[in-house]
Amino acid sequence: MATEPWVQAGLSPIKRWKSFGGDQLVFAHDSKATGTRMEFAVYVPPQAAKQPWPVLFYLSGLTCTWENVTTKAGFQHAAAEHGMVIVAPDTSPRGDDVADDSGYDLGKGAGFYLNATQAPWSKHFKMYDYVVQELTELVARAFPVNFARFGITGHSMGGHGALTIAMKNPDRFKSVSAFSPIVAPSQVPWGQKAFQAYLGPDQKTWADYDSCALMASRGWSRDILIDQGDADEFLAQQLRPELFAEACKARRVPLTLRMQAGYDHSYYFISTFMAEHVRWHAERLHAS
Repeated sequence: MATEPWVQAGLSPIKRWKSFGGDQLVFAHDSKATGTRMEFAVYVPPQAAKQPWPVLFYLSGLTCTWENVTTKAGFQHAAAEHGMVIVAPDTSPRGDDVADDSGYDLGKGAGFYLNATQAPWSKHFKMYDYVVQELTELVARAFPVNFARFGITGHSMGGHGALTIAMKNPDRFKSVSAFSPIVAPSQVPWGQKAFQAYLGPDQKTWADYDSCALMASRGWSRDILIDQGDADEFLAQQLRPELFAEACKARRVPLTLRMQAGYDHSYYFISTFMAEHVRWHAERLHAS
């Protein structure tokens, strides 16, 4: 595949591996949304040389970068089989001048896929705009993809991001799934800490980034898939999928919530079911 579209889009290739006939790539670029240098990974399946293909965006969880899912989830085989481009951005802005916190659940690595409004975070932490606007448009310009066939998934904090972004942008994202998502951040310690810092004390502003609140106010016109390990150490205190199941039931949104026996929060869990999620999205995006 010619590199010229990447250059035209302002992308700098920094890594490349051959995988299942396709290319696993990593790019860097100067982000207008975050005001920092950002990196993201893209898997381009072999079929993409013939025609534009659907895209699945994967949003990672706390402390992660693009590298975790790219090296641990094993999605490349399924992506090649089903003709899916997989895009995995970083979880936050990075750089010496980017605000940070001593905790793993705030600051670098913990962008929560929102637009921060409070200092010092508001200068760079615009991960919602980065994913929804900048990254999707960069991918559409630089790769052989079908802009009308975008899906989104993610893990933990990234599952929260996938659900909220999809519900707020149903014209852009046609399918959504998640692994062990934080579905009610306004009601759990991870989300309360992040929202207080990034958005301030007015909890009315929190609802715009809360999956349960968004389901109640906006709903979703398609089905949703969630996989959750029942041995997940964060299940009862931080994740609480039963709240999202109740919200979906109230709006009559078809949710498949699979409680997977014995699985925890790790990539051993994600890699077990990743191929099923890729296939699930492919069935919906290829048919759209």
